[in-house]
Amino acid sequence: MTWLVIRVRSDRTVERSISETMAHLNLTRVNHAVLIPESETYAGMLQKVKDYVTWGEISADAISGLIRDRGRLVGDKPVTDAAVKDGSDFKTIDAFAKAIASGDATVKDMEAFKRVFRLHPPRGNKGWGGVKRHFTVGGALGFRGEAIEELVARMM
Repeated sequence: MTWLVIRVRSDRTVERSISETMAHLNLTRVNHAVLIPESETYAGMLQKVKDYVTWGEISADAISGLIRDRGRLVGDKPVTDAAVKDGSDFKTIDAFAKAIASGDATVKDMEAFKRVFRLHPPRGNKGWGGVKRHFTVGGALGFRGEAIEELVARMM
């Protein structure tokens, strides 16, 4: 499985270890997202920054859409099937997304691929739903499970 992690809040006036953890996750700005494999190491990092990010399990179709719409190569070029074929062992974006979702590949496998997805703020009347409350009580923070796909669809 793969998690999609989206930064919700700024790290201004935050303990240094938390801002360093967000930097290790490549989450340097608000509304940036990264795909990370599900592991104990990353789970510990997410628990440390849980008051500043939201995350959940993402499917291969959602990863494919995210790569097509918001993925960028070095030089701010869009990701195409030809670029994926040239830069990795996969022939299409869909095959690359399926491998990422299953945990067989990571975004690091394609060298020219930027690891951060720059997203828009959430569209719609709900917006974030509150950036200081946990998802279970109607806010934006913490683990969302499969509801992350609905949020990322509103942010693309």
